[in-house]
Formats: sequence, C-alpha cells, structure tokens
Amino acid sequence: MYRMRYIGDPVLRRATAPVTEFDKELKKIIKNMIETMHYQEGIGLAAPQVGISKKLLVVDISDMEDEEAKGPEAFLNPLILESSGETTLEEGCLSIPDVREDVTRPEKIRLQYNDASGKEHINEYDGWMARVLQHEIDHINGVLFVDHISPLKQQLLIQTEQIPEKY
Repeated sequence: MYRMRYIGDPVLRRATAPVTEFDKELKKIIKNMIETMHYQEGIGLAAPQVGISKKLLVVDISDMEDEEAKGPEAFLNPLILESSGETTLEEGCLSIPDVREDVTRPEKIRLQYNDASGKEHINEYDGWMARVLQHEIDHINGVLFVDHISPLKQQLLIQTEQIPEKY
C-alpha cells in the first residue's frame, strides 16, 4: 500500500510522465494502488495521489448501485478523444478529505488508453465510470476537483480551512 498525498502537496500539481515500461514493476505499482484505493474506500485513484508522477490511474465502481463494472481496472496514458452531454453531481476526493462539492462534467467520453500490458484501447464510457475517469484524468494533469467549482465556493473552503489558501 501507498501513503496518500493531500491537497497542498506539490506532487498533486506536477505534470506527469507517460508510462513507457509495461513490466512487472508496473504491475506491482497497479496492485499497490488498487489496495490503497480499497483501503481508503475510494472508487478511483491516480498515481500522483500516492506520489507517483505517471499517467496511471485505477478505478473500481463495482460496489456502486446500478453500475455494471468488472472490478478494479487500470488505465495508463488515458486521453479523452471526445465528450458529449453534461451532468452535475457531487464529487469528493481522497486527497481532499471531508470536502464534497457539485461539479459539472461531460456525461459521456470516448477514451484512448493502454492496459497494464501496453495494449491500446478506445472505449466509450458514461455515467459514474465517465465521471470517475474524468476526475482521475484531471489528477494526472495536475487538476483537482475544487478547480472546477466557483471562485466564491473556493474562497469559502479556504476561509473555513477545509482547503489551504495555496492549493
């Protein structure tokens, strides 16, 4: 398992490097990330959240109602090719404990990514899977979900000390 990184940690704002080595070490990192995500009771985790500056994320929405999911999945070098629709839902983040805010995101996405073996895939996602993927892809691009809320709400979170002033 890995140690979580929290808002204010510079690793959460750094650009990440593409994954180029699809080896045993990568599979070990993915396994540890999934264990960390489950331990933290999360449904998604990006590598920067555990201090790794790589374009890698894991998702597991299998416990969510009305969702057909396979269980934990790893997405490497993900790139959103297209998006459509719009939906607003409350989000939270393992790196920003106890903060939940409404975030508007595209409802559907078309995603290009590699699996743990390096094979390239292009799939379409909607519902919670699309939302979680977008949230985690933001992380690998140095973006936090609180960047998507209004400046007024950001100020309120700063004033109530729920997030640091320079997050």
